[in-house]
Amino acid sequence: MIECMEDVLTAPALAPPVGMASGPLGAVQAAAREIARQTAVQARAVAAFAATRPASADRAQGEPGAMSPERWARRAGMLRPVSEWAAQELAVALSISTEAAESLLERSLTLVHRLPLVLDALEDGAIHPGHLWCLLEHVAPIADDALRASLERDLLAWMAGRVATPAQVGDKVRREVLKRDARSAADRLARAIRQRGVSARPDRVEGMSVVTALLTAPEAAALVAALDAYADALPADPGDARSRGEKMADCLLDLVLRPGESDLPPVQVALSVVAPLGALLGGDQPCEVEGLVVPAEMVRALLAALTGHPFAAASDTAASDTAASDTAASDTAATSTATTSTATTSTATTSTDTATTSTGSGGGGRGAAVDGSPASDEVLLGVTAAEAARYEAEAGELAAWWAEVERRVLAGEFDAEPPPQFVDEDGPPDLPTRPGPAPPLGPAGPADGWWARADRAVELAGDAVLTARQELSRARRLVTTAARADAADEAAWANSPAGRVTTAPDALTALTAATDHARAALTGLLAATGGGGLADRPRLVLTDALTGALLTLTDLPGLRRAAAQGGGLGPPGPTDGYRPGAALDRHVRTRDRRCRFPGCRRRVPRGGDLDHAVPWPTGPTTAANLVGYCTGHHRGKHQASGWRHTLAPDGALTVTTPTGLTAATTPPPC
Repeated sequence: MIECMEDVLTAPALAPPVGMASGPLGAVQAAAREIARQTAVQARAVAAFAATRPASADRAQGEPGAMSPERWARRAGMLRPVSEWAAQELAVALSISTEAAESLLERSLTLVHRLPLVLDALEDGAIHPGHLWCLLEHVAPIADDALRASLERDLLAWMAGRVATPAQVGDKVRREVLKRDARSAADRLARAIRQRGVSARPDRVEGMSVVTALLTAPEAAALVAALDAYADALPADPGDARSRGEKMADCLLDLVLRPGESDLPPVQVALSVVAPLGALLGGDQPCEVEGLVVPAEMVRALLAALTGHPFAAASDTAASDTAASDTAASDTAATSTATTSTATTSTATTSTDTATTSTGSGGGGRGAAVDGSPASDEVLLGVTAAEAARYEAEAGELAAWWAEVERRVLAGEFDAEPPPQFVDEDGPPDLPTRPGPAPPLGPAGPADGWWARADRAVELAGDAVLTARQELSRARRLVTTAARADAADEAAWANSPAGRVTTAPDALTALTAATDHARAALTGLLAATGGGGLADRPRLVLTDALTGALLTLTDLPGLRRAAAQGGGLGPPGPTDGYRPGAALDRHVRTRDRRCRFPGCRRRVPRGGDLDHAVPWPTGPTTAANLVGYCTGHHRGKHQASGWRHTLAPDGALTVTTPTGLTAATTPPPC
């Protein structure tokens, strides 16, 4: 069934995720919702103001005094129809910088024209201004209007009734964009990787500076984890009053500036990598590295560097092997996701630099048209649909003006004497002239009179309209050619192994669609043991096909044992003592991954903070009675008065505040 655009644009029923408290906290909530409403009101007003300041009033590109081509090229597409002076006017009105005014203009126009449902939710108080950044950065740029509207609606439905912080919404947005617009996201990532670098800026405190390293997510996670491990490995000294942050900074300086003088011991860094089976087979499914959502190609490059297995890129086109598929399928029939905890040294991590610059995602839709006519990148990208629409509008304006002039001429509205507005010693100064014989004498008199000049202007206007129509026709052909090429590219990618793996509904279908090379690499990874680049044996995560809830962690030997014994696969059994056994500990940490307190995104520490919902020994040490917290929220659960934490058997956690507000979280994916 084809989904109509009206259905796509229907906003889900949204309301603030929690009720109103009483007293001062209720006043805080009311103020926050009013701030959200006023933010939406401001966005609509700014967009309305921008509509009164069209760019057509500015000097056109190429005219003396116009905006420089460099600035014009950097100008956001959403601001192209707006006068460049609108930002300055807004800056004066609000006492802000011009840069801040342009940012406000762009954000407001984007919300009004590209994210209307988000703007409605903001106005209703269902979301707050902090939620906007991830939607503006990741959803608004999607070019496909139907895809963008559908994703906008689904994200708002996901947020309905849920206490979700901006960071949590950002994770969900990145995951959904990677699912639905993976190739465009991969292109953006490839461009971003080329921006990697290190910079420094002065801090707000005199004498201090902030060093920023723009790295890929796995590189950044490995760097911070390594510095953290170096800080832990420093000899204990009762007189050392440095904080952990100070120790990490000193270790960084020692390693970089004094590598030959440092006596720091070597450390090993553990990164938790969660990758769907399809991603390891060459698909575009989103993955996780230390809880951060990353593209599949980045994880394939990281695992290839650590294990030596050359994982397939999305562009692999080797034919699939039925025998290999049957063998691999028998081992992984019930799996949907693979997870591995990897250990990297600094050398292994930096090897992902060049590997991740290849997006392996099929690229954009460029090439020849289906009718065989050539279309270069420059031609296909030369005219957009928006520019074609502008050509058509301008041609319509010229045609209307020309028709009005002709009507007035034929109606005899021009008198024998020049009209008052044309009275000038030299005649109208700006009427263009053209070569050729002089027109015949008319009722206005000589060929060089005002009538002849007006007649020449009408003819020149006709020529301009004809030229505009020709350019419009050419623009339409180019847009059609680009659309055909993009459709052909999409079809080719969908029929490739990467496309079939990405759209596979289950693991068996993905294995069948994968190439021999991808299946061999996956088999090698699953057969690997701890050692080398891997700190632990890779394990398979079995999830519920409908809810995505974790069922169990297992590996190939575990699958074979379960098949031989005829038993089902489920969470590890209970542990007799207070501390969970290794298998149960691993299961709960994989299920929760981040602190389960509503709004918190801190990682569950590796060494502790798995809490018994019903205190031990009254409550058992089982998966249904354990939940992961960060250290601060673990302390708060036991020490903050008036709070209630209730854990359901499926892992859903409900937290009730002292004022009676409730919020629930479920284990990821959610």
